[in-house]
Amino acid sequence: MENRELTKREGFGKYFFYNPIPDIVTDEVFFELLRRGLLNERKLRNYRIKEKYKRLRTANIPAADAIDKLQQEYPYLQFDTIRKIVYK
Repeated sequence: MENRELTKREGFGKYFFYNPIPDIVTDEVFFELLRRGLLNERKLRNYRIKEKYKRLRTANIPAADAIDKLQQEYPYLQFDTIRKIVYK
């Protein structure tokens, strides 16, 4: 929890109040890499979008509907942008 507050205070962006890649690195390592500026926020966001898209498709949600749901979570991204992210 302390890392989450530290992240917010030091201005690492609105995206990282938790470790989005716990299957790859521990929370401690993630926040240290983030603190040192060694992580690309856009690529991490895109990774999360791809993972959410895969879960939605696994739940038998049509592709267009899955992208619409993701667009609701990321309203600043256009439909085509999300489509490019998930199919890249």
